[in-house]
Amino acid sequence: MAESIAVIGGSGSLGAGLAMRWARAGHDVVIGSRVPDRAADAAARLNRQAGTDTIRGTGNPEAAAAAGIVVLTVPFANHSATLDLLRPVLAGRILIDTTVPLVPPRVRTVRIPEGGSCARHTQDVLGAEVRVVSAFQNVAADHLADLAHEIDCDVLVCGNDPAAREIVVGLAADAGLRAWHAGVIANSIVAEALTSALIFMNARYRIDGAGVRITGTPGSAGR
Repeated sequence: MAESIAVIGGSGSLGAGLAMRWARAGHDVVIGSRVPDRAADAAARLNRQAGTDTIRGTGNPEAAAAAGIVVLTVPFANHSATLDLLRPVLAGRILIDTTVPLVPPRVRTVRIPEGGSCARHTQDVLGAEVRVVSAFQNVAADHLADLAHEIDCDVLVCGNDPAAREIVVGLAADAGLRAWHAGVIANSIVAEALTSALIFMNARYRIDGAGVRITGTPGSAGR
């Protein structure tokens, strides 16, 4: 089923890659930016790259208000301010938080943010009226933005609402990714912290976008 999706921070590589892949899968995508003209320019560029004409751009609050699913793809430094800006229009929506608590220049060192994780802090701030789901932290943004790239990385999906998690698992599949239910929102700290380790391994082993794979076959343990 086609969803209406607002990608906040959609001019960056992660947001752009998700926006293009979802638009090509038939979803209605709107790009949000602090500067509406920048969002409109980004939407036009992404439509050209993706071969679509359905991505549009506007300001962040307007984008969030226009969609049933809001995806936060802003840097950690802008996380709290963006939540404060969007909070009045998020009630009743699913918010997918992709934020990783990276603090330059020490991005290879794990940082535990306020609340235990970015996504858990987001849920605490927004309250029960918003179904927060954590996902996409461990996928290389450049790989997502390259539509010809077959991404060799799984997605861990955390959230307190199983139905909301299931929707995000489906959206990951629409973007060409395999996703797994990984428990409640508190478990998001695992995926968020893992990103710093992956960045370290990229540098140590000269890997172009290290990722994670979940081994094992669902159902293989029997009942």
